[in-house]
Amino acid sequence: MELVEIRNELDKIASRVEDFRGSLDLDVKKERIEELEMRMATPDFWNNQDEAQKVIDEVNGLKSYVNKFEEIEEGLDDLEVTYELVKEEEDQELFEELNQEVTELIKEINNFELQMLLSEPYDANNAILELHPGAGGTESQDWASLLLRMYQRWAENKNFKVETLNYLPGDEAGVKSVTLLIKGHNAYGYLKAEKGVHRLVRISPFDSSGRRHTSFVSCDVLPEMTEDTGIEIRSEDLNIDTYRASGAGGQHVNTTDSAVRITHIPTNIIVTCQNERSQIKNREAAMKMLKSKLHQVEIERQQEEISAIRGEQKEIGWGSQIRSYIFHPYSMVKDHRTHLDIGNTQGVMDGDIDPFIDAYLRSQID
Repeated sequence: MELVEIRNELDKIASRVEDFRGSLDLDVKKERIEELEMRMATPDFWNNQDEAQKVIDEVNGLKSYVNKFEEIEEGLDDLEVTYELVKEEEDQELFEELNQEVTELIKEINNFELQMLLSEPYDANNAILELHPGAGGTESQDWASLLLRMYQRWAENKNFKVETLNYLPGDEAGVKSVTLLIKGHNAYGYLKAEKGVHRLVRISPFDSSGRRHTSFVSCDVLPEMTEDTGIEIRSEDLNIDTYRASGAGGQHVNTTDSAVRITHIPTNIIVTCQNERSQIKNREAAMKMLKSKLHQVEIERQQEEISAIRGEQKEIGWGSQIRSYIFHPYSMVKDHRTHLDIGNTQGVMDGDIDPFIDAYLRSQID
């Protein structure tokens, strides 16, 4: 950018910062932070761990808004000082530094704006993410394991915590199904963009003839319900089975029947959890999953539109994919909803899916 263009960009940034200030209610948020921190300092704060965690999550969420805004505001002030120095001294090296920092601040503001837009009722919640391979046996199951790794890497990059609630390994490779609990502020708000069928085109490593294969995996995302949703779950409507947990070894080795499978008879919804060694904890986690799924069904019924929370239910196959990952004959990841294409397939598979999430969420608001 030329210096006059930088000036224009700085003016635009200043205008956006003022807009943020008007909509953030910073004073209200700071007062709420102080109130919650006082509660956290009381001796009996940890008596109810679930309630304590809700307070901590709310504090962290509020601080993330306030601190990020103050960082942006401070960054703008620093750029204004640098701009004046460049204008007076005509220092080329300083000009290049200013140019780069303006670009970086614009990117930070765009990310912050997206975070502010996540204001739907459950956007701030943790996310329950499920992967289910379509037809195709080992090839589809291997594709599910690649997506599992992608979402784990994405969560790590966000500093989110990941718990494996259920894991069913494939017959030869990959996974038959997997359920993750991804913990972090706005986890559901971001990951709801990933609901749908993901399609892979590649030369299969499991085909000795080296033929090209197309595989499909369904990704479903639910908000973890952490409060009373008004959903009544009657014990007589539940069929609860226990069995021995299975896994790849290590922490998954289990010699007791601690895994829990709950079937909600009226809806035939089935949830499974085998992450914990304790049957009681697995049952608690499975009940949370069931509550999330039943709440989702209720929302769909009330709004008479399946896309309200779950997204349109489609067959796991041709014509229903939200995104295609092409490894052969060329490298490209294409999102069919936003028409965003990215050529760096390896970067995407390493967890760099924020551009797709950003484009989808903005398209829903626009």
